[in-house]
Amino acid sequence: MFTHVMIGSNDIEQARRFYDATFAALGGGPGEMDQRGRLIYLHEGGRLMITKPIDGKPATVANGGTIGISAATQVHVLAWHVAGTANGGTAIESPPSERPNGSFVAYLRDPDGNKLTARTQPKK
Repeated sequence: MFTHVMIGSNDIEQARRFYDATFAALGGGPGEMDQRGRLIYLHEGGRLMITKPIDGKPATVANGGTIGISAATQVHVLAWHVAGTANGGTAIESPPSERPNGSFVAYLRDPDGNKLTARTQPKK
């Protein structure tokens, strides 16, 4: 359904440190900058792009919005959470845990305040 998710950042280098670390914890590679100064992460067919807002105004977070990132295992979710908090992210909501449907989830806010979750697939 989606081609990509684009979020704004007020500090691209700080965002790079956070996302490089969290995607490495999930088995992904570091982000790459395009000619327009956008930071791009590609992983398992998904694309996350981070940019300074083109209107020149400060980046703000989506109230009520969450970006969900797929993780292969509980170990990956925990590594993602540790990498995120060690690189400028903030742990939010409950500690990493299993949900009633069997998926294992963790939540963070990135350095710009965007809400993220890493989660495994629900158990069948």
